[in-house]
Amino acid sequence: MKFNILATLTLIASLFFTGSAVAENPDQVQQLLLTGECPGCNLKGADLSGAHLLGADLRNANLQGAILIEANLEGADLTGANLNGANLTQAFVTNASLNCANLNQVNLTAAKLYDTDVSGAVMNNLTLTNAEIFETGIGIGGSAEEFNFNVECRVES
Repeated sequence: MKFNILATLTLIASLFFTGSAVAENPDQVQQLLLTGECPGCNLKGADLSGAHLLGADLRNANLQGAILIEANLEGADLTGANLNGANLTQAFVTNASLNCANLNQVNLTAAKLYDTDVSGAVMNNLTLTNAEIFETGIGIGGSAEEFNFNVECRVES
């Protein structure tokens, strides 16, 4: 009898704790999903795949290593956010602000970035395979004369 109870508890626990990414603060993940407001939140490693984050306030949020596959970030404010190593494969990012954000090692495979402000953002080692990027300051090769690299980043909460 004790074995059956232990086996059942182990099975239930494994169902609740599986997944490739667990957010540092699950309460803040719920706050974001319910209200669209989470400035300064610690969402490190959060799985937000397919989330509809239209107009979300994620200023100064820590989204390091977050999974945003097929997320809709239309009009989202990610000013000063840390997205280092985040996966935005097939994400929709339009009319959004990534101003002064950390975009190092972000995976933007097949993502759509339209009219997105990336001024002052740090962008090293991006994955841009099949990404659609229009009216956004991310370029490959060519002249850098049109960009202002001296953007002062003062991010307010």
